Amino acid sequence: MNRGQLISEIKKKQSFLCVGLDPDLNKIPAHLLKEEDPLFAFNKAIIDATRKFVVAYKPNLAFYECHGPKGWESFQKTVDYIGDDILCIADAKRGDIGNTSSYYAKTFFETYNCDAITVAPYMGEDSVQPFLNFENKWVALLALNSNKGANDFQFIKNQEGEHLFEQVIIKSKKWGNEDNLMFVVGATRPEYMSLVRKHAPNHFLLVPGVGAQGGSLSDISEVGWNDDCGLLINSSRSIIYASNKDDFAKCAGMEALRMQAEMKEIGLKKGLF
Repeated sequence: MNRGQLISEIKKKQSFLCVGLDPDLNKIPAHLLKEEDPLFAFNKAIIDATRKFVVAYKPNLAFYECHGPKGWESFQKTVDYIGDDILCIADAKRGDIGNTSSYYAKTFFETYNCDAITVAPYMGEDSVQPFLNFENKWVALLALNSNKGANDFQFIKNQEGEHLFEQVIIKSKKWGNEDNLMFVVGATRPEYMSLVRKHAPNHFLLVPGVGAQGGSLSDISEVGWNDDCGLLINSSRSIIYASNKDDFAKCAGMEALRMQAEMKEIGLKKGLF
């Protein structure tokens, strides 16, 4: 999916919602454990209930890889079921030396046909570039994360007073462009969003942390919005685990609708919808 198609979907659905598909066998409704493929059965129900309200899904590979070959099969079935009209982001957090990264890129962009992948920038340009060589595919580069450990490195400053996360954005903009590179910025750090937008005014931002982690949709939209919206707000637990009973999918759909309605109101005020 290219940038134009993504923006078109945002306008059509009046939404910039991304749903994280993190199926935990310890949390999904018990009756699904009787299914031949509980992970996919859960995901399918969530996708069916939320598809009208979202523009992206983000399966987290950790929840699939731990089940071995069956987990990878569940992941493939999930990606296929999402289809071509919704952005599919493989939350794989890859990043290794160039040749290894090229095979990671083939894995997720060719074998599994995902639209985007999260990538760690620590090893530098040659570990990221292979992912940027695929047409109409995206890298979601980790820049400013919402976890506590982000304080260990991401806020270290250089002699010019720039935080490390700022340096990552500045440097990586030379590797990719607005059509194939977005940045992952945690919703729990809205006070730094203006710095992100200073360096990347037109790039899309993938923003996890709204909902269960406490991030505010209105706060992030106020400081992170650009002319094309430029935001993909990810919510996982607050949607997919809105209920652990038989009505789990219905409750997930209701929560996605609630967030979409809030996004619609924001978009209307901004003049995009």
